[in-house]
Amino acid sequence: MYEVKIVTQFSAAHRLDNFYGKCEALHGHNWKVEVFLQGQRLDETGLLRDFGVVKARTREVLEEVDHKFLNDLPAFRNQNPSSENLARYLFERLVPLLNGDGVQVSRVNVWESDTSCAAYYPD
Repeated sequence: MYEVKIVTQFSAAHRLDNFYGKCEALHGHNWKVEVFLQGQRLDETGLLRDFGVVKARTREVLEEVDHKFLNDLPAFRNQNPSSENLARYLFERLVPLLNGDGVQVSRVNVWESDTSCAAYYPD
């Protein structure tokens, strides 16, 4: 099994409803995102997936959240834009853009600080 990972970032604000702590107030993060892809075989050039393609598709998705108030986005109108929910959202948006030819998005990590991260991956 081969695995590749890209790392990128974006900035956004959010608040957590019913949290009863300081994160219930409006605040922002410089989020770091890690996208992992896995597959059994490499292509004819010896790559699992071109890093440039992975970065470009990821950037397309991150444009939807970059410099936004996440709570206002349709995906988070009925759920908190927690790191966990954001990781799942990004995973689900990236799968149709990056899966194919035996390669699949296997995991998305979302870091809201240098010490706090949430991940989403399928069972």
